[in-house]
Amino acid sequence: MVRKIIVKTILNKHRRDSWFLDDYSLNPYEACAFNCVFCYIRGSKYGRNMQKSLSVKVNACRLLEKEISVRMKREEYGFIIISSSTEAWQRIEEKYKLTRRMLKIIARYKFPVHVLTKSTLVLRDLDVLKEIDRNAFIPQDLRGRINHGVFMTFSLSTLDEHVSKIFEPNAPTPAERLEAMKECRKKGFLTGVAYIPVLPFISDSYEELDEMIKTAKEFGAHYVFVGALTLFGACKEIYTAVLKKHFPELLPKYRRLFRIFNQPSK
Repeated sequence: MVRKIIVKTILNKHRRDSWFLDDYSLNPYEACAFNCVFCYIRGSKYGRNMQKSLSVKVNACRLLEKEISVRMKREEYGFIIISSSTEAWQRIEEKYKLTRRMLKIIARYKFPVHVLTKSTLVLRDLDVLKEIDRNAFIPQDLRGRINHGVFMTFSLSTLDEHVSKIFEPNAPTPAERLEAMKECRKKGFLTGVAYIPVLPFISDSYEELDEMIKTAKEFGAHYVFVGALTLFGACKEIYTAVLKKHFPELLPKYRRLFRIFNQPSK
């Protein structure tokens, strides 16, 4: 059952990420029904079963209107990343349309957006995203280097549908995500792939890396980010249980790889 919650803030300011170029993060929902095994949020209080922790931030639009207007008056324009700790276009978005309503607010205030998603539902909102892409104010220090108000980044950890079903049980297939990205490219968006996380000994061979980059390019990607797997808190236990069931032969390698840190050690 989806919970309805009241939150104190919605537009979170942080130091700009050098890859994603975001100055703010925005997450309409808490937790995620895609329930990806490797999600770093599993290391938080929501991690055991993110699908059961799924919550709608019912006051999100009112808060966003208030907070973004303050940033606009101060001329503190910056890219807002959507879906940094949830999936903004997961299935419940079809009912609540919270993400779409928030995009319309962002469009009015002319802030740029970085979409990070695994969902094909994002195609529903290309009309609003195109308005943002055309009209957003780019941060002053990025002007001349970036001429788009929207980045569309699709997250993938493998091209293998069987592997994807194990680790991303409720997400659209890799092929569906690639087709969605292709459609975004056709509409004139700046598009790319976040090959994050690369799964050690499962999707990290040179051949698989080459295939991912080649495939991303074929489907219209302008860029590809590549990042390692991290296993924080309960995430390590949950991920290990999945390995034990589906890839037991890899357990010794993972124990060595993650023997000290929450990310692969040398």
